[in-house]
Amino acid sequence: MIKIKRIIVRSLLILLIVAIGSLIYYCWISFPILAGYGSKVMCSAIFDAGRNEKQVRDQDLSSYMMKLGDFKINDADSSVTGSIFGLVKRKAIYRNGLGTVLVSELSEQKIRSQHFNLATRPYVRSDTILWPMGDKLIDTFPAAIDSIKLQFAIQKIFVEKDTILPVRTRAVVVLYNGHLIAERYADGFNANTKLAGWSMTKTITGALIGILVKQGKLNIDVAAPVPEWANPNDPRHSITVTNLLQQRSGLDFVENYAKSSDATRMLFQRADMGGYAASRPIKNKPGSSFYYSSGNSNILSRIIRQTLGDSSYYSFPYRQLFYKLGMYSAVLEPDASGTFVGSSYMYATARDWARFGLLYLNDGVFNNERILPEGWVTKSIKPVSGKRGYGYQIWLNTGNDTLIKHYPDAPADMFYADGFESQVIFIIPSKNLVIVRLGLTQHNNFDGNIFLHDVLESIK
Repeated sequence: MIKIKRIIVRSLLILLIVAIGSLIYYCWISFPILAGYGSKVMCSAIFDAGRNEKQVRDQDLSSYMMKLGDFKINDADSSVTGSIFGLVKRKAIYRNGLGTVLVSELSEQKIRSQHFNLATRPYVRSDTILWPMGDKLIDTFPAAIDSIKLQFAIQKIFVEKDTILPVRTRAVVVLYNGHLIAERYADGFNANTKLAGWSMTKTITGALIGILVKQGKLNIDVAAPVPEWANPNDPRHSITVTNLLQQRSGLDFVENYAKSSDATRMLFQRADMGGYAASRPIKNKPGSSFYYSSGNSNILSRIIRQTLGDSSYYSFPYRQLFYKLGMYSAVLEPDASGTFVGSSYMYATARDWARFGLLYLNDGVFNNERILPEGWVTKSIKPVSGKRGYGYQIWLNTGNDTLIKHYPDAPADMFYADGFESQVIFIIPSKNLVIVRLGLTQHNNFDGNIFLHDVLESIK
């Protein structure tokens, strides 16, 4: 009997040690990511978007895991420091014109001493310039749209049916035939509030690659110019820019945000995100299979930097894309090494996200100027294979089988930029529509299909 008791006690002790060890390991790998995420989100929201601190704490950092952290704002040096039980500290710093960067691997002093040749923002009075280059709107409303139905469709997604699991729509903008016909904002937000696009930034990166192609500076169908893959004997040497655009690189990269993974390590712990992604080994033959990876997008951003050189890289997105579209609010944030985080970190107003959608609706032409190469949008929205359609850093409503639609009530020709927490730009050529929805949907409970159905019902 005593022997049995000893065995039970020893077994329980072993289980306790294993449990404690597992908890320590979980904290060891998770706390730096939680602190980094919270610091980054808070810093961008306060210093770049100019939002209310209480609102950010009550909404953006309101989840159970985020409440474990203590996030302190320092107005003196425009930073936010986050800590988890005082065990782990991470700092995010804001730099004017660059947005927020997490202090990762490099010292804060070294990051702050970096020099960037930024573009000079044109002086324009947007309120005096007609949409879309400005914000002056025409008074007429299209006869083809039932305004009451459209307003009702928009109003519905601002109503919280479940206060425990809120949808938190923050902004909606609807364009029809290029005209802004409807918009709405949640309390505390307005047409001037910059909001995170998260993975909609990937589509921005795809457009920047297209501009390089138009300028004759990049060939997307040959081996990608990645230094780590330069050796012809390296199996990654055969990866093309097209493979990266289509999320078919074959790299062994895990995109999982529920735990520590390649994606979370890259975004919240690495100074050179593109370099980290490029260092990953090969898993599948390039071009053979689809796997959605933020790593691919950051490799693309790094390719843009290496193609242009630092003297023109930092002004490139602004001079060649944003300012030509009237996207004067846009801020594309670099990582600690100085490369734009092309997978995730861009802020802009809802109107500016809509302007970008309008560029794709109009086949890469804006304000009578061809911004993207002729045929680029057509190539960008051509599915390679699979039921879930994907093109050049942009999602499609259908894959090769046009009868199977991700959004069943939307037309098959719809394509869209999609980001974390249900940021989305829907582009529907057959209806001449661009629809932007931005929010903080943390429980994956925003029903985009019903919203699209209701908006489409407003077309007479």
